[in-house]
Amino acid sequence: MIPGQRGGAGEGAISVLVVEDDPVAAAAHALYVQRAPGFHAFATVHSCGEALRTLERARAAGTPVDLILLDLYLPDGHGLQLCRTLRAAGHGADIIAVTSARDLAMVRQAVSAGVVQYLLKPFSGAALGDRLERYAQYRAQLARTGDATGQDEVDQALALLRTPERSALPKGLSAPTLDTVAGVLRAAESGLSAAAVGAAAGVSRITARRYLEHLVDSGLAAREPQYGQVGRPELSYRWRERRP
Repeated sequence: MIPGQRGGAGEGAISVLVVEDDPVAAAAHALYVQRAPGFHAFATVHSCGEALRTLERARAAGTPVDLILLDLYLPDGHGLQLCRTLRAAGHGADIIAVTSARDLAMVRQAVSAGVVQYLLKPFSGAALGDRLERYAQYRAQLARTGDATGQDEVDQALALLRTPERSALPKGLSAPTLDTVAGVLRAAESGLSAAAVGAAAGVSRITARRYLEHLVDSGLAAREPQYGQVGRPELSYRWRERRP
């Protein structure tokens, strides 16, 4: 078995390689994949080199990977360069970028490198599940052989990869406030309490805690009890990612 490979793939399941340098986030992404009907988390790897070797071994074994969930910031190279290397080597796996990179120029480069979807961190399991469901529908739409009946059929298949304009965040959370809370936590040199984050972000302690817990659930933040004060210890939150 390939290192990091997970068993239990159902017949005809879409196999997914998770490429993510943070082990906690990688495990969370693989769990989301396993929970998605019709998908199988084939393996998790943490670098460009590991990804390329795993894909080569899978292809040699006659079990090529169908889809790659690809972080763009990896310790031994950039994810987009890996995309180009894979295409040059003849790997046909589709790619969904799963990244915190928000630069629109990066998005354009990702599209030109063959990325079919672009999912910004932090995100919920429901958001990734929605992307996977749409990808499965897209594959099913194009599974038959022969010619398209017309432009409508092509348009319908490509439209399946697009997500309706709605929030993928849990009910009650907004993307702008999430960005603000994440920015406060990312800039902190040490852990912060929900009250401290709320004060810096301009929201209440309770509101800040909801966003902080979402970041923890997404694998981007960690929480731990902060001792040293009289009474019940307070939770301290810190940013997990250490990206450029």
